[in-house]
Amino acid sequence: MSKMAIFHGSVTALVTPFEGGMVDFEWLRALVDWQIESGTHGLVPVGTTGESPTLSHEEHGAVITATIKAARGRIPVIAGAGSNNTREAVALAGHAERAGADGLLVVTPYYNKPNQEGLYLHFKAINDSVSIPIIIYNIPPRSVIDMSVDTMKRLSELKNIVGVKDATGNVGRISLQRDAMGPDFIQFSGDDITALACMAAGACGCISVVANIAPRLCADLQNAALAGDFKTALAIQDKLVPLQVATFLEAGVTGAKYGLSLLGKVGEEVRLPLVPSTQATKDRIRAAMVFAGLLEA
Repeated sequence: MSKMAIFHGSVTALVTPFEGGMVDFEWLRALVDWQIESGTHGLVPVGTTGESPTLSHEEHGAVITATIKAARGRIPVIAGAGSNNTREAVALAGHAERAGADGLLVVTPYYNKPNQEGLYLHFKAINDSVSIPIIIYNIPPRSVIDMSVDTMKRLSELKNIVGVKDATGNVGRISLQRDAMGPDFIQFSGDDITALACMAAGACGCISVVANIAPRLCADLQNAALAGDFKTALAIQDKLVPLQVATFLEAGVTGAKYGLSLLGKVGEEVRLPLVPSTQATKDRIRAAMVFAGLLEA
């Protein structure tokens, strides 16, 4: 199996557990084991859901290293290595490669609002600095800018740019990108609610927040879709829709951490400017977990 072929299915955008303001590595290691035992196909540490904006560089590197060590090669680790500072992104990418990451997830530069040529040169600089696969993370709602299909096609011609996590919310983009880059360009849905529809359009999986809480259901959905059994996948999706909605009523990471806290996997602690979910949101998440069969009523 090629290195590119291992990137598929339910890939969890892993939360970073905190205790008393510090990263809790014991919880992190246990979380990695539980995810793998539950059928998760890959892990993304220190993405947005891993609260990367509020981690120091030292913490960022330590979480990647700890995740890789805990995974022990059982599933791929795609390390978050994005920044709106190209030099910083290159440095983060280099550390992740040295630590043994199987790939990188690199977000489009947020806040700066580069044009398409700036986007191309940003990703090219990262591409030229490493020798492991890079997945573009295109998320206009957070980064403000949207990478065009034409720019993505240019980037796909570079040696390490192998795919995209598409969080545009537009399922049609999967088809447009498939037309431009061909079926071998890896496409992940970046939105849990659109994951099944994206699979039908040619995606190979989902980089998922909800998989933090429901790893087995998310993996089963992806396995069914990858096998072409969309009837089974739809039945699982029907169970997950309330949780997919409730988790994102506020910040996805706060929803994921609350759900995990109900399962005894991590605490709710997040770093400012995030705060734990409101009680109304917690009630929705708990009810959705009951509906999905993850908790007793």
